[in-house]
Amino acid sequence: MGTLGKAIYTVGFWIRETGQAMDRLGSRLQGNYYFHEQLSRHRTLMNIFDKAPSVSKDAFVAPSASIIGDVQIGRASSIWYGCVLRGDVNHISVGSGTNIQDNSLIHVAKTNLKGKVLPTVIGDNVTVGHSAVLHGCTVEDESFVGMGATLLDGVVVEKHGMVAAGALVRQDMRIPSGEVWGGNPAKFLRKLTEEEIAFISKSATNYSNLAQVHAAENAKGFEEIEFEKALRKKHAHKDEEYDSMLGVVREVPPELILPDNILPGDKTPKVAA
Repeated sequence: MGTLGKAIYTVGFWIRETGQAMDRLGSRLQGNYYFHEQLSRHRTLMNIFDKAPSVSKDAFVAPSASIIGDVQIGRASSIWYGCVLRGDVNHISVGSGTNIQDNSLIHVAKTNLKGKVLPTVIGDNVTVGHSAVLHGCTVEDESFVGMGATLLDGVVVEKHGMVAAGALVRQDMRIPSGEVWGGNPAKFLRKLTEEEIAFISKSATNYSNLAQVHAAENAKGFEEIEFEKALRKKHAHKDEEYDSMLGVVREVPPELILPDNILPGDKTPKVAA
């Protein structure tokens, strides 16, 4: 964004701020003393009591995720959009290369009815599918928890174990290595094939690679995002014949017209020799 673009953006910002201030003043003058401006206080990483999250610098945590309290996340792991990992009354441990997919919830139990301390421990190269719920359980290395599955207190999923999508695994159940369990309540379905066991590791690797792409995108600054938006508009496909049938004339605003020698992926104008 050039100097003119920045100036326009700044003017627009202050106009909006002035409008909001006038709205608040008007509400108060009308006697609406219950008016309160609500600000989002979302914090991706949040301490609780004397506990603070510990996240590897190589891990990806989506900006809309919540990592709270005594939570450890290993290298190359990924915590996706909308996830909540709440380590308040006990601790949560996530190993290396593990992916906790969108909207999943992980919590702990201080103790169960038998007085047993129940943290949540997730090993290396584990896949936890979208919207899964894990509570005070253990998921060993290279295991797979399907979308929407629920693991209750004391559950243990052994290495290369698989919990099917939507399954409810009751308290203190153990999913043996190489087996698929599913249903509500979960029960043994069948043995895993060698190809399926290999897929578990491949799934974890795929998510580690995908997380790097999302991390890079989330790290982009405002100017870089606006520049790429302009490039997409400039090089978007336009069906001129279809537009002419509809009588549509598409014009690119002057501030979005970029030099022809800048192509997608190349942000530096090329100088002719």
